[in-house]
Amino acid sequence: MHRGDPIGIGAKEKVHSQEIRPVGVGEDTARRLQRIDRETTMLIRKLVLAGAMAMGAQAAVAECAFENDVTVRTLSAGFEAWKAVTDAMAECGGVQAELDQEFRTKQPAAFAANPSLYSVGGVSNGTITPLLNEGTIRPLDDLVEEYGRNLAPNQLIRVDGKVMAVAMMVNTQHLMYRKDIFEDLGLDVPTTYDEVLEAAAAIKEAGVVEYPIGATMKAGWDIAQDFNNMFLGYGGTFYNDDSTPAVNSEAGLKALETMKALTEYMDPEFLVSDSTYVQQQFQQGKIAMANLWGSRGGAMEDPAESQVVGLVGSAAAPKAVEGGPPATTLWWDGIVIAQNIDDATAEAAFRVAMEGMDSEMVKNHQRDAIWLIEGYEPDEMASGAIATAMADPAPLSYPSTSQMGLMHTAIGNELDGYFTGRRSADETLKAIEESYISAAREAGLL
Repeated sequence: MHRGDPIGIGAKEKVHSQEIRPVGVGEDTARRLQRIDRETTMLIRKLVLAGAMAMGAQAAVAECAFENDVTVRTLSAGFEAWKAVTDAMAECGGVQAELDQEFRTKQPAAFAANPSLYSVGGVSNGTITPLLNEGTIRPLDDLVEEYGRNLAPNQLIRVDGKVMAVAMMVNTQHLMYRKDIFEDLGLDVPTTYDEVLEAAAAIKEAGVVEYPIGATMKAGWDIAQDFNNMFLGYGGTFYNDDSTPAVNSEAGLKALETMKALTEYMDPEFLVSDSTYVQQQFQQGKIAMANLWGSRGGAMEDPAESQVVGLVGSAAAPKAVEGGPPATTLWWDGIVIAQNIDDATAEAAFRVAMEGMDSEMVKNHQRDAIWLIEGYEPDEMASGAIATAMADPAPLSYPSTSQMGLMHTAIGNELDGYFTGRRSADETLKAIEESYISAAREAGLL
């Protein structure tokens, strides 16, 4: 299943393997976190450009190159890209794939078990941190050397100099919109959230869809991520120099106000609206625009389930302020291998993972992701995510820190009080900070 030399930026330049360097001793916490964020942002921008520039693949056989006789269990998110990868892995035999949108809450305990309940984990820069902190995933250098010869250098995610994950795709939330509706109403594609609200008002007045806007605002992780995007778009900083929280700020208030304004144009049940919910709203012709994950774009073009084939376009995520970065964050997704399994199972797991992440899979699932695998050819639905990642100024990558994990949880636990009217914006932000402080003290971060 040889795919030839990986192509990076242009024909002559390859992207080097990506490294998240260890935190420097003696640095202020704020500087450490800012440096990690900057490094990871540059990492993902390189990944995006390399993925967007990848062209043409050598022919590859559809079947697995070997017959696997070891049970390999996987746990990952449930969107289409992971289904494509795990289906391809299953061609080798012995693979039991669990696709679950709550994977991020299940993985830490499952991988900490001895033996681990899963061999392969689907992770991102936002979900790998607990596994790294607990030492429940293994270095992959030996396996990459023996079985990863077809990997592109930009797929190797290094921590402290060791390959700890293999990236398969990049992802971000970007603006998806109904091209036909915008054209019929003479609307420009919004570039800021003020323009999103103006367009939503015009669409509502025209009455052409049930709801002008869809959003991933399900109570918990999803609504916290939407807040994170808007908060960073307004220039917010999550922490002070001493790791104490800083969300109770002007940026926090503006983020909540803008999110509340957007809900006036949404399904009233937006607190149960996750990515799949918004995807189906688009497919069924119920909404006209949404800031949705790039990995969901391909589903709009599936005639088996979409009524809007050819009608949905993509653009860079809107900005919170004119001249600022798109109000979103950058992500990569990839695989890790459990530490608490025997070496034979780890080897089998890595081999079937490589079979799942090959050019033949990409050839058959071009629209499911912005792949970092040779053979990927970007289409219109990928253009918005690429424009988002390459914007100047660029959005930050999602912070891969223990502090951010606790902050994200605190935000997700407290935001619904604001959107149900039980708390004011100021009370909500104070509750977030109190929740974070309690968790950070328990974790030894304060």
